Amino acid sequence: MAALTETEAAAEAAPAPGRPDAPRRVPRWRRSLRPYLLIVPALLLTGGILYPFGLGLYYTIFDFAATKPQPDMVGLDNYLTIVKQEAFWRSALVTAMYAVGATAVETVLGVGVALLLNRGTRLGRTLEKVLILPLMIAPVIAAIMWKLMLQPSVGVINYLLRPFGLGGVQWTDTPTGALLSSIMVDVWVYTPFVAILALAGLRSLPRSPFEAAAVDGAGRWFTFRRLTLPMLWPYVLVAVIFRFMDSLKVFDIIYALTEGGPGDSTVVLQIRAYLEAIRFQRYSFGISYMIILWAVVYLASMVLVRYLARAQRRAAEVSQ
Repeated sequence: MAALTETEAAAEAAPAPGRPDAPRRVPRWRRSLRPYLLIVPALLLTGGILYPFGLGLYYTIFDFAATKPQPDMVGLDNYLTIVKQEAFWRSALVTAMYAVGATAVETVLGVGVALLLNRGTRLGRTLEKVLILPLMIAPVIAAIMWKLMLQPSVGVINYLLRPFGLGGVQWTDTPTGALLSSIMVDVWVYTPFVAILALAGLRSLPRSPFEAAAVDGAGRWFTFRRLTLPMLWPYVLVAVIFRFMDSLKVFDIIYALTEGGPGDSTVVLQIRAYLEAIRFQRYSFGISYMIILWAVVYLASMVLVRYLARAQRRAAEVSQ
């Protein structure tokens, strides 16, 4: 029998239209409708975000308050009043100090921990599993736990420092101590996040540049400064972006630890908005604070993302 041609073989192998294993033809209208169905979840999510945001913007042009059941349209007066207040600039300064301080310490410690864990020792593998534990604790619970440990008279921190003559430290009872204590709690909770991202970046770096540097006799410091750090920097910047944005929006840690005190020394913009909207019941004023904070976070994130793009291009050049 003569051999079948390729066309005949394909036709014979294809299932007959009436057979159960024949591929079902999808109607044309369903194929044309499928792209629109796929974007429905994204549209719902976008609407769920934009609607409350737009409603908040709408409320800021009025003077909604518990003492004023019939609000009047005031335009941009809420924003102008806020930026003229000394309390706003004091809260903005505290927010900036907190965000910069916490992010800087977490970045340095996180990268250092990642470099130690990357050596692959047995102790490092054990610590790698323990490292994630602070991230499993809610920030509010962590702040309450540290608040008890930092008590001047019965706290375990002062008890441990007493043999060194430092047992009487007023951790949260002074303005400077309260801010530093809040940063310390933030560092304890979120340094593992930076370390995990940096460790993942270290383990994904290409080996060929390091092998070439070892052949050329480059030292450890030169290798770290010229190869490891430039290629690792995009991963570190991702952690910096997330942590800096979160630190600008901090509420839970500071409120659970100090409630903004002593006085208003740790009243960040989030807490100031809460006080205005909830405690003083000036709703439009509190929402205006949040819109200003959103603008600050948005601008800061845009600057960092642009810097991240440049760092990624530089890392690609170094790895080649």
